[in-house]
Amino acid sequence: MSKDDPVLTTREAAELLGVAVSTAQIWMESGALPAWKTPGGHRRVRLSAVEQLQAQQQRGAVALAAPTLPVSGALAPAFQPPSSHVLLDTPPEEVFDRLVRLAACVTECPIALVTVLAGQRQWFKARVGTTLQETPREWAFCNGALASGATFVVGDAAGDPRYAANPLVTGAPHVRFYAGVPLEDAQGRRFGTLCVLDREPRRLRERELRALQELAQIASEEMKRRG
Repeated sequence: MSKDDPVLTTREAAELLGVAVSTAQIWMESGALPAWKTPGGHRRVRLSAVEQLQAQQQRGAVALAAPTLPVSGALAPAFQPPSSHVLLDTPPEEVFDRLVRLAACVTECPIALVTVLAGQRQWFKARVGTTLQETPREWAFCNGALASGATFVVGDAAGDPRYAANPLVTGAPHVRFYAGVPLEDAQGRRFGTLCVLDREPRRLRERELRALQELAQIASEEMKRRG
């Protein structure tokens, strides 16, 4: 271990970044702050990674919003998905099924999803190109989209140290590419995404990215209309 690049705890990293420990944890989980876990389950991060994130924030290269923490210390609803959601475990609906079909079509991706993240689950309200109905929350690429509040893209998951060991990458459906746009409900809470995935590394053209964002806006408007 280099004395010039010491290993930091989550609390030490949070103090350097000027954010709450829970915020640093989300950034680590989403991959915005590269970290690892010790055999005892404690997160650790290099000082160089913290300094790199600080530099990116100063340049405006990354969009990382620190959630407002109430007295209880829980994450604000606009940032952290609730433990449950009105869409969770509801029957298929044509409005969302149509959106994933369109998303897959306009981006030429074989898989498209409307995801709902709640508690320890990532559940699929609508899906095309996969038989999976849900995954553990810690597998979700969508954590990155919710944490940033912006379109989140992973060009080659197998070559990305944040995702190379993810079971969705190493096993079926063998994800290599991901692009997700956060969805909001009537309370302004980010609860899930409209996302597309491919089994090959790739990038979206500008028109494809705009189309995905427009379709996600329709999904959010549908949720807001319902109140």
